[in-house]
Amino acid sequence: VAVPGGCRPLVVGQRRQRCALWVLLLPLPVSLSPVTAGVSALEVYTPKEIYVANGTQGKLPCKFKSANTTSRLTTISWSFQPEGSHTTVSFFHYSQGQVYIGDYPPFKDRITWAGDLDKKDASINIENIQFIHNGTYICDVKNPPDIVVYPGYIRLYVVEKEVLPMFPVWVVVGIVTAVIGLTLLISMILAVLYRRRSSKRDYTG
Repeated sequence: VAVPGGCRPLVVGQRRQRCALWVLLLPLPVSLSPVTAGVSALEVYTPKEIYVANGTQGKLPCKFKSANTTSRLTTISWSFQPEGSHTTVSFFHYSQGQVYIGDYPPFKDRITWAGDLDKKDASINIENIQFIHNGTYICDVKNPPDIVVYPGYIRLYVVEKEVLPMFPVWVVVGIVTAVIGLTLLISMILAVLYRRRSSKRDYTG
């Protein structure tokens, strides 16, 4: 290894000390951890919140995106955090085409599989939803070698049937916008006609 020109002091002892220090400052080779090799993130998509009328069926949508195709190693897990609680309970598991439902009483005989792994769908249905089902639902997907970085979180609000709108929100917004636009258009037409009529009377007089 060539020694830089700055390592030439008058005293020999000093030269050895400074040269050794220069060698220690050389960059060391960096090795990458083999743990990250071949592993990519799996993305889960869920709505932020949904509203379901009590006594009806509610669907918890969950889609995922993975660089690898699904297989018998793909697993789906759903957990529930009740409203006002800090604990999470696992109540549903899907693996190798089989459904496993826990013994958590609020979901007994209420959960059905509504997903399709070929379509990257991990959704489930909850029958006869009650107010006890208010809370946060967590959808976790594993598709080896892909791993989940951020599971999907859904905030479920159970409401009375009368509270739910008869039409979707986007339909209501569209109707209101159309009515407002039509009202403005009619007002402009009437204003133009009034001005023309007024100007005609002034000219005649």
